[in-house]
Amino acid sequence: MGVSGKPAELLEIKPVLHDEIPVVRRFTGGGTVIVDQGTIFVTFICNQDAVPGLQPYPRPIMSWSSLIYDQVFRGIGDFRLRENDYVFGDRKFGGNAQSITKRRWLHHTSFLWDYEVRNMSYLKLPKRAPEYRLARQHSEFIWCLKDYLSRLTFIERTVNALGTHFSLKSVDSEANRDSSAVKFVPSTRLLTRQELEEAMSAADSKNSLAESISPY
Repeated sequence: MGVSGKPAELLEIKPVLHDEIPVVRRFTGGGTVIVDQGTIFVTFICNQDAVPGLQPYPRPIMSWSSLIYDQVFRGIGDFRLRENDYVFGDRKFGGNAQSITKRRWLHHTSFLWDYEVRNMSYLKLPKRAPEYRLARQHSEFIWCLKDYLSRLTFIERTVNALGTHFSLKSVDSEANRDSSAVKFVPSTRLLTRQELEEAMSAADSKNSLAESISPY
C-alpha cells in the first residue's frame, strides 16, 4: 500500500490476518495492489536533469511515462493514460506511484501480468477511486497483460522504447552492491500483525459508535 494508505480503508483485514498475507507499506504514494508471481515491476530512477525539459512534478512525469509505454503498446490494444492508471480502453492493467526529491525522482509501475481472482477479495473498493472506475468491482475494472502479449515481448519492447530516450546497459545489481557504502535504512516496511489488529479494532469501534448515534 502507499505511504499514506490506511489498512482499515483499503484491506479486508480479517481474511488478510487469517491467511497471513504480508502487508507492505512502501515509501511512495499510490494505491494498494496485490503482488505475486503475476506482477511485473518497472521503475525509473532518474536525476532531475535526466529527461531534458521535463519538470520534476507528478503530472509531467506521469505524462512522460505514458509516452514510453505508448511506444511499448503501439499496435496492441487501446492503450492510454487515464488519470493515474495505464489502461486498455477502460480496463486498468498498470498502477503508478512516485517519489520526488530535490535532485531525483522515481516513477514505478506495477503491471498486472496475471492475477488470481480470489486474491482480489483481500482488497476493499477504495474511497478515493478514479472517476472512470464507476464503482466497478475489481473483476470488472482490471485486465491482464498476458491477454495481449508475452512476458518476454513486453520486456523487450519496454527496453527498446527506453533505448530511444537513454543509453542503456545491463548490470548485475548484486555485483554492483557496495558493502562499504553508508548503511541504507529503507522506509518501505512490513506492517506487523499488531498494527493490523489495532487498525481493525479501531475501525470496528468507529463503526459501532456510528451505528449507536444514527437517527431512526
